[in-house]
Amino acid sequence: IQHAGQSVTGNVSVHSVRYQRGEFACRCSGHDGGIAPLSNPGSYCILSCHVLQESLLSSASGYRNYRGILNWCVVMLVLSNARLFLENLIKYGILVDPIQVVSLFLKDPYSWPALCLVIVSNVFIMAALYTERRLSVGTISETTGTFLHFVNLTTLLCFPSATVLTLTSMTPVGGVFALGVFTILFLKLYSYKDVNMWCREIRHSNARTLTHIYYFVLAPTLCYELNFPRSPRIRKSFLLRRLFEMVRSTWMVPTIQNSMKPFQDMDFSRMMERMLKLAVPNHLIWLIFFYWFFHSSMNFVAELLQFGDREFYRDWWNSETVTYFWSNWNIPVHKWCLRHFYQPIMRRGVSKWVARTAVFLLSAFFHEYLVSVPLKMFRLWAFMGMMAQIPLAWFVSRFLRGNYGNAAVWISLIIGQPVAVLMYFHDYYVLHYVPQS
Repeated sequence: IQHAGQSVTGNVSVHSVRYQRGEFACRCSGHDGGIAPLSNPGSYCILSCHVLQESLLSSASGYRNYRGILNWCVVMLVLSNARLFLENLIKYGILVDPIQVVSLFLKDPYSWPALCLVIVSNVFIMAALYTERRLSVGTISETTGTFLHFVNLTTLLCFPSATVLTLTSMTPVGGVFALGVFTILFLKLYSYKDVNMWCREIRHSNARTLTHIYYFVLAPTLCYELNFPRSPRIRKSFLLRRLFEMVRSTWMVPTIQNSMKPFQDMDFSRMMERMLKLAVPNHLIWLIFFYWFFHSSMNFVAELLQFGDREFYRDWWNSETVTYFWSNWNIPVHKWCLRHFYQPIMRRGVSKWVARTAVFLLSAFFHEYLVSVPLKMFRLWAFMGMMAQIPLAWFVSRFLRGNYGNAAVWISLIIGQPVAVLMYFHDYYVLHYVPQS
């Protein structure tokens, strides 16, 4: 056999040929057990050019490098949204009016109720710090301290909601912002109370300084610790990248506005058409919000504070069950629920199913709290949407597996949110803009 321009004698079994690093190669057995290069591609060799192998797109092939396809998806997404942007620009003009953006937060430029509420929240922080200091030196009992924390946390939820409901100068967006800050502060101070109580039980020294509690309030976490992991330095290039990524999108406004007519006429076919038309842009905005908040914003704050634990989310996009999605898309909330709600309930001898239902009830309450109070109307759409996750989670985990389960999770995300958005928008629109008969 003419092999690599030389005569090869003996029992040589040539199995296959391949092209490697710009050279032809022959896979042989009996020739040093390796691959001999064919320096002269034109030389004749009795070879086999076929081997047992799967196509790349087959699951059995083990191929995992789909980077080119991902880039193709990004290009297609950019092109399709550029077309949609031009279409809306031609049909509706420029929708982003700076004055209208400001008016979402302020009705009166001289009245800043949402900002004032956020400033008042410092009172509750100082109350929690004062209570823990009294408990640490023993001037008040554990029962008294628990009662003071209960009053502080209850007022923390009731005071801002009452303010939002009574103030006519409070806009819905300003109300959502203020209540969001107070809800986060409620979860943080609850964790602050629990951890300090655990430290007293084991007689562990704990830090009750003003600097420490305000670092915790500003840090991108809901779970208190005595010593947070810290990064060695602030990376300015990392900060600039996260700041650059903070973007917004507003081009689904006409679709929402056009959806009101079929909802008022109860035209179910048109309602379904509008809902499906709204589903994709709504879902894309939700994805943009997820990236903007959980990746860009929280990493930006973490970098400024040198906060070391950057696990704000896990691979929720691979969720094959609804439970896996809710456990991995918002890690700060999941850690808080697990540490301060789920595990304490389990230690009382409650079953897992009851404990999980209680977690969904708590989540449903806060979802409704953050929507109904700023809109000043109580429809329970958000509450019912969260509670509907319980039978959905059971159905998906029981009857769907693998890619089917993942598809079911994605469909619930893409379809479920537009339904809730349209419900609230329709009720708010009818309540404030449709003349009553």
